[in-house]
Amino acid sequence: MATAALPLHPIPHRKLPPASAGASLRQLCKEGDLREALRQLAGRSAPGRAPPTDNYGWVLDLVAARMAVSEGRQVHAHAVSTGALGDDDGGFLATKLLFMYGKCGRLPDARRLFDGMPSRTVFSWNALIGAYLSSGSAGDAVGVYRAMRASEPVAGAAPDGCTLASVLKACGAEGDGRCGSEVHGLAVKRGLDRSTLVANALVAMYAKCGLLDSALRVFEWMRDRRDVASWNSAISGCVQNGMFLEALDLFRRMQSAGFSMNSYTTVGVLQVCAELAQLNYGRELHAALLKCGIEFNIQCNALIVMYAKCSRVDSALRVFREIGDKDYISWNSMLSCYVQNGLYAEAIRFFGEMVKNGFEPDHACIVSLLSAVGHLGRLINGREVHANAVKQRLDSDLQVANTLMDMYIKCYSVECSARVFDRMRIKDHVSWTTIIACYAQSSRYSEAIEKFRAAQKERIKVDSMMMGSILEACSGLKSISLLKQVHSYAIRNGLLDLVLKNRIIDVYGECGEVCYALNIFEMLDKKDIVTWTSMINCFVDNGLFYEAVALFGKMLNAGIQPDSVALVGILGAIAGLSSLTKGKEVHGFLMRGKFPMEGAMVSSLVDMYSGCGSMNYALKVFDEAKCKDVILWTVLINATGMHGHGKQAVDIFTRMLETGVSPDHISFLALLYACSHSKLVEEGKYYLNTMVSKYRLQPWQEHYACVVDLLGRSGQTEEAYKFIKSMPVEPKSVVWCALLGACRIHKNHDLAVVATDKLLELEPDNPGNYVLVSNVFAEMGKWNNVKEVRTRMIERGLRKDPACSWIEIGNTVHTFTARDHSHRDSQAIHLKLAEITEKLRKKGGYVEDISFVLHDVSEEEKIDLLHRHSERLAISFGLISTASGTPLRIAKNLRVCGDCHEFTKLVSKLFEREIVVRDANRFHHFSGGSCSCGDFW
Repeated sequence: MATAALPLHPIPHRKLPPASAGASLRQLCKEGDLREALRQLAGRSAPGRAPPTDNYGWVLDLVAARMAVSEGRQVHAHAVSTGALGDDDGGFLATKLLFMYGKCGRLPDARRLFDGMPSRTVFSWNALIGAYLSSGSAGDAVGVYRAMRASEPVAGAAPDGCTLASVLKACGAEGDGRCGSEVHGLAVKRGLDRSTLVANALVAMYAKCGLLDSALRVFEWMRDRRDVASWNSAISGCVQNGMFLEALDLFRRMQSAGFSMNSYTTVGVLQVCAELAQLNYGRELHAALLKCGIEFNIQCNALIVMYAKCSRVDSALRVFREIGDKDYISWNSMLSCYVQNGLYAEAIRFFGEMVKNGFEPDHACIVSLLSAVGHLGRLINGREVHANAVKQRLDSDLQVANTLMDMYIKCYSVECSARVFDRMRIKDHVSWTTIIACYAQSSRYSEAIEKFRAAQKERIKVDSMMMGSILEACSGLKSISLLKQVHSYAIRNGLLDLVLKNRIIDVYGECGEVCYALNIFEMLDKKDIVTWTSMINCFVDNGLFYEAVALFGKMLNAGIQPDSVALVGILGAIAGLSSLTKGKEVHGFLMRGKFPMEGAMVSSLVDMYSGCGSMNYALKVFDEAKCKDVILWTVLINATGMHGHGKQAVDIFTRMLETGVSPDHISFLALLYACSHSKLVEEGKYYLNTMVSKYRLQPWQEHYACVVDLLGRSGQTEEAYKFIKSMPVEPKSVVWCALLGACRIHKNHDLAVVATDKLLELEPDNPGNYVLVSNVFAEMGKWNNVKEVRTRMIERGLRKDPACSWIEIGNTVHTFTARDHSHRDSQAIHLKLAEITEKLRKKGGYVEDISFVLHDVSEEEKIDLLHRHSERLAISFGLISTASGTPLRIAKNLRVCGDCHEFTKLVSKLFEREIVVRDANRFHHFSGGSCSCGDFW
């Protein structure tokens, strides 16, 4: 190294005490008195005579330990000026200088010194390799080793055990198992593998490179040459590779072999206990540490982590409080413990204690704190932590920035999350996945797609998690073309694991593409319970209840045991089919399987029984439920409303409030619906006002529609129109649809025209709207308008759902459409229907009301059309298929017309049958010639 001779200044000269009176130079270095050691070294030099090289060695060792590079340069210059470095034939002093520069992180100085050495010993090479390794330049350390090997034939400096141990450590750091194997080969060739130092390094290298089998083979080969470090390397290797049980077995063998554990052993085994949640074993280790009186922070910190993973926060806190000298790791471990166990408020309070004790938040602390704040949804606190991160200049850290984005998402601040993303100079896969999920979960689906395309341009690796967010965007947009593109992309890039395939089935179902979902389902060789459940839910969501029940049967035949999610789905299908027999079978299955009757399960049971027309069973399930949440109360309120028991629904709502359960939007929607179908006008107005004034809930369009329906059905159509005009938000189609339905009932044709225009303007592609408008025009006798509306439907490729009714006989559901002749007992059904009609005419005074036939045909044809309505066919089949007095339960996909309603009342009286009919809006319980709806529906 070319440098000027620097005096060992600024150190004032003082007369040195005699050697017998003062401490020797070697003793000073041992005591760590660097200042006095430098003075003595300077005092021992004289013109033309340098101190002994071992004097320099002692001082340089102390300089290296203190990492005092400035003093090290002075010693280097002194050695040059006194000629000590020039006389260093064995290279001892140069090697010591190399070691010092390496420890101080001065790699350029070390390299210049090494390159200027006239001859190099193995110690010189080892010093340079060690310098690169300690500075984190493992690749350069391997490079120096290769240069050493290349110069070996000329210089004669052959690698020794220390060389190979250092290089193997570098190979492990680089994950270069191939280079490590080459070094292993050299060690075997030269007999250095018998060195415990080298063998231990081999075990550690192979483990870090993911070659655990090779690591354990070397460990087993060592046999009697193992020391504690050997066992630690093997245990650590197993832990690094997720082989926790094997690590535990090695620890037991280590104890049996008589080796005492040290701090590294303890940390490794505690990590195993944490990963395996072996609380008892961890406690035994804790007790052993207490017995030995060991109080090292590293072990206490590992104990905190172990207790945290085992959900024993109290024990972790006790260990933390017992640590005398707490460091950052101690505080952060305890903070992380609170966060991991969901004690977010406690984590924030603990952070306050940490700051009071003088610890400024570091990287790990900020990440934990942001996680806690995010889970609590405290946006203001989140911004405070963000500001602190900026103050500490930690906001540019990739992990901190990603956690900031996640925190803002949890606090529903999409814009803040997006700003953090935009300001990040470096973005990784997590960053892109987070921002895409942020937009997808916030219903900003188009922006999620845009970010996905931007991520592709940046060549960010797309994985199944990112694909899940994009599929959520496809579902939200209801874009079939985009969904097909994403599906094709996933196939091309080999991203379709079973989880993603299940999600794709879900999304095709959510977009109404049942055939595509079914094709994927049928092509899967391996189907798990989620696959079957996804397909069942697909059928249910698209109204294919019979197909859902049939698929459930196939699932059972395939040996797949349903879980709670699958059973909730099939209960929805059974409710749709109104199949009480199948509902009871599933309920029995739940009882035998001891499924917990809580949450979604009990709510689905109540909904199923009410959907099958059996309020008695529904109320029994509700009463037996131990925990009644807002969802369960809401389901019961909705059920009673559907069955026309409006006052009972109001009573249930009052009971819910008395139990301390707060209503949500859905609760009020169910209540308003019940009021609407029971003509409870004043109650409906009151609860809409209560919803806003007392509970601070902004009404949805559906809430307003219920009030419009309530006013309109009670004959106050003009009042309903005034209510619409007073709405604080622009009314949507659901509101105008409610008004149009009321205008149709009460013959307010002028207002019906207004509602018609609005409805078709807002939803030009909804076939149900065209049917309703067509029916209104038909009742008004405007057949040209009817023709025009139906022509528009045809031009848009829209078609109405055909009227359909079904009845369950035994364990089979029988379906009928209007004028249906497809049933195997069709002839008997039509004969029975004719018999029933004749009896109603003679004994019940029944006369067909042809005003309910909305077709421009003759009177005879209108009467014939009435006789062929699907619910009449279902009733006729029920009468010929069941014993006298058996209740009939019928479901229909559309509303019951007024003539069929009168027909069914008379059947219930003259044939002495209870008939329960569920139409598209509500339940009708017919008995003794009257209906539970009081002719108000």
